[in-house]
Formats: sequence, structure tokens, C-alpha cells
Amino acid sequence: MTDSQETVAAPSASSPQWAYLVATFLGIGRFRPGPGTWASAVTMLLWAAAASVFTSSLRTPVAIALAVVVTLFGIPAATRVARGFRIKDPQFVVIDEVAGQLVALIAVPLAWKSFLAGFILFRVFDILKPPPVRQLESLPEGAGIVLDDIAAGLYALIVVHLFMHFGLLR
Repeated sequence: MTDSQETVAAPSASSPQWAYLVATFLGIGRFRPGPGTWASAVTMLLWAAAASVFTSSLRTPVAIALAVVVTLFGIPAATRVARGFRIKDPQFVVIDEVAGQLVALIAVPLAWKSFLAGFILFRVFDILKPPPVRQLESLPEGAGIVLDDIAAGLYALIVVHLFMHFGLLR
């Protein structure tokens, strides 16, 4: 299937609706251009809104739990959708960006500079895929789709926290 066919493809009969909705982050994966960037941006904004409801002591455990839940649902959803469309890593599957972006924002202060840094760094690491991020793509099906973004999120998380530690983000 070519990119243009992928863009207009409807949910496959062999991939359940729940999997399609999860994998595309309720259809955000169909936004153009750059569906992964759209999913990351929406995730960042939704987490900023949700995090403002929690006390600062609860934000980190909630962010971790949310990243774990998204990953645990995202891997089988991505698997089902990739199989249904017969595409190894469909561009419209963006639940991986949701999980990775959440990881990048773990224990990050609820401030626009730190959130923006987490967003930009996650997108950079997700696009560049430094080792072992790219190697994780070779894992089978949904694991390969999602876990490389988790690794990119971990890289972003480390760099954001280094920036905070050295006073580059206040």
C-alpha cells in the first residue's frame, strides 16, 4: 500500500473498531501533515490540562501509570491495525507517539518551557531514532511500533531533566 492509499484507507474489516480508535488516537492519526506531530501536540496539551488537576506529588505517578496504560493498550491495538491494513508501521497509527510523549513529560514541571522542551526533544529523538531506538523498530508488530517511541521518550525525558538540573529550564 502506498502512502496515498494509506491516507485514504478506511478502517479494515479485519481490525476491530476499538483497535483503530486506540491506534489512531481517536482519529488524530488521520491529521495531515505529520500525524505523529499532531498526536504528540494533542497529548502534551491534554496532559497539561489533566496534570493541572493533580497535586504536584501525584503528577509523576499518574504520568507513569498513564504511559503504562497507553503502552499496554497501544501495542495490541497497533498490532491489530497493522495486520488489518497489511502495513508494518502505518503512519496513521499514532498511539506510539502518545505513549512516547507521555514518557517524555514524566516528572516535568507544569510549565510551558519544560513542556515545549519535552515536546520538541521527543519529536527530534522520534524522527532521528538514535541507537537503540531504530533497532527497536525491528521488534514484531505492535511492540516494534510502540517501543521505539518509548525509547525516544526516555531520551527526551533524560535530556529535559538534565536541562532542569543544570538550570537551563526554570
